[in-house]
Amino acid sequence: MTHIESKKVEIGKPAKELYAFVEDMNNFQQLLPEGRISDWQSDGRSCSFKVQGAATIGLMLDGGTPPSLLKLKATERSPFPFTLDVHMNEANGTTTIWQEFNADLNPFIKMMVEKPLTNLFDHIADRMKAIHG
Repeated sequence: MTHIESKKVEIGKPAKELYAFVEDMNNFQQLLPEGRISDWQSDGRSCSFKVQGAATIGLMLDGGTPPSLLKLKATERSPFPFTLDVHMNEANGTTTIWQEFNADLNPFIKMMVEKPLTNLFDHIADRMKAIHG
């Protein structure tokens, strides 16, 4: 199992507000690196996009426990099955937010995608802080 955890960022907003933002998949485009994403599509419950120099990724809502955990999973548009959990831990009006990616990847694919995915998830964390911080 390949497990990647993004950096944790603290945002001075309630978890409920951040959960509502992330749960609307239309907002996910704002978290992605500008200029590196094309073919964006979203219906609010799922989205797909092409990463420059890589594959098309599809994500859809897959439950969770509001407002502390939002579960996402790959759609059939993705090159391999995976889950992406967004954790939100609120204390004293500040929410710590981070993502956990899990996929069953062969060693060759893992070697190719681990660093770019880590960078992507850290970028998403930074964008959440920039938008809501």
